Amino acid sequence: MEFSFLRKTLLLFLIAPLILSAQYTDVINSNRPGRAVSAYAVGKNVAQVEMGLLYEQRNDSDQNFDSNIFGTDLALRYGLLFEELEIVYEGSFISQNIDYSSLLGTDGRRTDFSRNRVGLKYLVYDPFKNPEKNKPNLYSWRANNVFQWKNLIPAVSLYGGATFTVGDNPFYVGDPVVAYRGAVATQSRLSPRFVLISNIAYDRIGTDFPEWRYALSVTHAFRNPKWSVFLEGQGINSDRYSDILARTGLAYLFSENFQADFHLGSNFKSAPSRIFAVAGFSYRLDFHKDKLIPIDEQSAGQNGKIKKNSNKKKSKKRDKKNKDDIDF
Repeated sequence: MEFSFLRKTLLLFLIAPLILSAQYTDVINSNRPGRAVSAYAVGKNVAQVEMGLLYEQRNDSDQNFDSNIFGTDLALRYGLLFEELEIVYEGSFISQNIDYSSLLGTDGRRTDFSRNRVGLKYLVYDPFKNPEKNKPNLYSWRANNVFQWKNLIPAVSLYGGATFTVGDNPFYVGDPVVAYRGAVATQSRLSPRFVLISNIAYDRIGTDFPEWRYALSVTHAFRNPKWSVFLEGQGINSDRYSDILARTGLAYLFSENFQADFHLGSNFKSAPSRIFAVAGFSYRLDFHKDKLIPIDEQSAGQNGKIKKNSNKKKSKKRDKKNKDDIDF
């Protein structure tokens, strides 16, 4: 791994808290816009589609070509077996039209999957799992809305999956049909309006060109919570291709189950230079049902702990109060 790339990536993480939230929620939990993924699953028996159309202008001064890319992104997510687990498919199918400026009248086209993988994501730690420890402060608006150090403690999930290269894919020449991918995703709720997500992944394991990928993303919800804005930085390091990219955009929540988004992005290299725009949506089919727990199986602290002799104490307080009352 090149030192210069590590330095750039570290700098990006330090200066660009440039994102998106829990287990099942009443409102759709989408990984769009951007590439960073949430630590949380969609929830048991919830099916979700996340799709986008993309356009990119990519020019390479070293190889003397200009190109335009059209394509689509697709993610299919399903909450499997329990709340913390989801199975997810992620794919990007693109068509790249290439014009070689050094060779007059010469052009070409490459069409195939630039991303085609299936995996499982499991939430291993959730700091908000115990509602008793995360109750709002009923006496202080400020306490509920300012930054607190404990909010830096993230939810953590692990991902394991496989990338598939089918046929003669011009973007990954010589790669085996199956390569592997492992990742860690974290998510911190900095405040009621700010969410921080970070991802690190080791991709294409088993090929001649494995790659590290990093992402850091922040989302801010406006006073009208249907609108949100995000900033994201992403790093890629491989012998095949290394780069740092930045993205920014908006999302709008039309209903509990439907969200639309748009974002722009660019990289910091000249070979190739990349500028792109993406518009998309997320839609949820909500078949989630809360699990009912018989009261005799609930723990003592669940739904409020009832202390021994608590009714007697309340009765004594009422009697004392009645003695002190003056009846006019």
